[in-house]
This record gives sequence, C-alpha cells and structure tokens, in this order.
Amino acid sequence: MVETDVRNVLEWRNHPDVRRYMFTQHEISFEEHQAWFARANRDESKRLLIVEENSVPLGFVHFSQVLPGGVSDWGFYAVPGQTKGMGKKIGITAIEFAFNFLKLHKVCGQALGFNEASIRLHRTLGFQQEGVLREQHRINKDYYDVICFGLLNQDWLTWKERNTNE
Repeated sequence: MVETDVRNVLEWRNHPDVRRYMFTQHEISFEEHQAWFARANRDESKRLLIVEENSVPLGFVHFSQVLPGGVSDWGFYAVPGQTKGMGKKIGITAIEFAFNFLKLHKVCGQALGFNEASIRLHRTLGFQQEGVLREQHRINKDYYDVICFGLLNQDWLTWKERNTNE
C-alpha cells in the first residue's frame, strides 16, 4: 500500500459491508485514516498490502509484528462488491506472501463471533481455531465473542499439497 491507495482503502474500510465486521465500527475520517497510515507506514514490523489481479485491486491485507521466523497477526477485507470466492483468492495470495516472502513461522487471525464468512474462510484456508475469547469485544451495548485462529507454515504446506488439484 502506498500513499495513493489511502483514499481507496478508506472508502473500502468505511463501506457498511466491511465496517460492520470490524472491531472499530465507527466511520473513519480521512484525517484519522491518514494518521493511521502514517504511523503504520513508519512501523517496520507492519506490512500494508493491496492484493491485485491484472492491476485491479481485489482487497487489503495487513500483517503486524513481522519478523522472519516470527508469529504475525493478519487482517484483510475484499473490495466491496467483489464476486463470491474473492476472500479465498485474497487469503491464498496473502498467506503465500507471509510464508514465502516474509518468512513467518505462524499467521494468527481473529474474527468477531458473528462474522461467519471470516470464520469459514479461516477454516477453509487451513487455520486451526485456537480459542474463543468469550464476550471479549464490546460494540455499542453488546459483547461479542472473539474467535482466535492460527496457521503454521508447515500446516500451510500440507494444505497446499491437499488443495492444489482442486
């Protein structure tokens, strides 16, 4: 992600179909988003990525706490209005990048308990559910579970081997 992507990523992030599944659900202002980008861009342990196909953006992915051989958290979303299956395509591309380029040992993800699409995608990509943080996150007056996932590099290699013929 570069400076010229900031406005598009903000538009995607603020779209109701994306925002409703985020831990932070308010509509983000341009100034707030720009400040986040500036901080994240200076942080050498973060990677902000736009996944593209034929120069067309498909979605946004971020990795934090990036160190070779390390354990990194990730987050992602597709450009609103993408066709069914785009999350899987973005996920495969991002995980390949994580293990092959960033040389991570493990990728971790979290999903709000009501985000069935994200939970299903993590499982589809070979992530193991590692825990449930019960009523961990508050949105307005309600508390929601946070589902925690992890994917080891070795598990990814096994997943790829099983799924390359699909």
